[in-house]
Amino acid sequence: MKLSYKEDSEGLLSELNNFIPSAGADEDVSSVVSKILSDIKSEGDQAVLAKTAEFDGVKLTVEELKVSGEDLHNAVNRLSDEEKKALEEAITNITFFHQQSLPKDWQGTNMHNGIVGERNYPIRRVGIYVPGGHVPLVSTVVMTVTLATVAQVPEIVVVTPPGKDGKVADQLLAAMQLLGISEVYKIGGAQAIGALAYGTDTVAPVDKIFGPGNAFVNEAKRQVFGRVGIDLLPGPSEVMVIADKTANPEWVAAALLAQAEHGSGKEKIYLLFDKSTLFEKIVGEIEKQIVQLSHSSAIEFVLRKGFFAIFLNNRERISDVANYIAPEHLELQVSDDNCEFYLTNITTAGAFLVGHQTATSVGDFAAGPSHVLPTGRSSRFSSGLRIQDFMRRSSLIRYDLDASQNAAAVVEAFSKMEKLDGHGNAHLLRLGSFQSKEN
Repeated sequence: MKLSYKEDSEGLLSELNNFIPSAGADEDVSSVVSKILSDIKSEGDQAVLAKTAEFDGVKLTVEELKVSGEDLHNAVNRLSDEEKKALEEAITNITFFHQQSLPKDWQGTNMHNGIVGERNYPIRRVGIYVPGGHVPLVSTVVMTVTLATVAQVPEIVVVTPPGKDGKVADQLLAAMQLLGISEVYKIGGAQAIGALAYGTDTVAPVDKIFGPGNAFVNEAKRQVFGRVGIDLLPGPSEVMVIADKTANPEWVAAALLAQAEHGSGKEKIYLLFDKSTLFEKIVGEIEKQIVQLSHSSAIEFVLRKGFFAIFLNNRERISDVANYIAPEHLELQVSDDNCEFYLTNITTAGAFLVGHQTATSVGDFAAGPSHVLPTGRSSRFSSGLRIQDFMRRSSLIRYDLDASQNAAAVVEAFSKMEKLDGHGNAHLLRLGSFQSKEN
């Protein structure tokens, strides 16, 4: 496998722009998803069952769509001690992290002497999509459902595609059971998003949908947005490693390989470095390590298609390029001094993994922040999943007579500027001013 790197040039950003995937779905995906959603909306459960048979190769009955409480309970009992301990430890860390971000209600007095403030409420009912595929993505359960439980969402429903045997992996069900989830459906793909958005006889509709998925799931979320809320549209996984002369080539290679093994074949792997001799050492380590990995063929495919390495000779330029790419994960395998510089100057990464000892893996599985992160340059304007995404805010205003009198001049002035005398009247009537004008 031959890997090469680019050097800085005037055309670098243009090359990157062509390399970074577009956030939009192609017309074929959009058309297929539109038909699926239309069928779910009109035919409900029967369409869900038909799509499950068509796309997942599993024939279920309506009664089999919902996972039973017994199956959830038994799944925990089938966990090994190591698996249960890992799940509990991850849940504890994730809970701790997101408790720190719980929004606080507040109120104060403005210049009119009126009371203003904000109150925060959990969203009433949320749906969480957990992808299927070759392996059970247990970490996706804890990185989404835990946030909903910390936010105290009253109703949490999880959807996930069934395996070929019509079942859901024990590890997934056990994670849900440990988090107190009792409503789980064996539905995947765009049909799952449709069921959550429109509802069926079996699945009650939700208010907001969360969770990562493939192109069809993301396009379904895009199309139902407005009827329900959505979190974000995360695409294939990305990592960027910034390496300086203090980087260990073995660890840099491992970081790149780890992110390339996610399995979609569309992952993007970026390497920025400031010492040209480092590249050969990293490539040598990649070649050494890849043959030992169980997904070596898939990883090699990703590296051939989705690897972009750049030699940049100063950290200011590295920061500029990193900000342009806006990677999902950014590993800073650099000196402590350089860590501080990049944390100050790079402002568009979905998640920072800081220092030589911090692998993306610990963020993916257990550290605390959610691993559901923006991709495809959307880190420029959006953030990873957080507790506020499971809540909504209402503002409050309370004026007494004195405060209303204090506000009278500004309300009257705005109502005249905007030629909305009804607005002015609604306020002045409370003060007796409108009546006195008639007299």
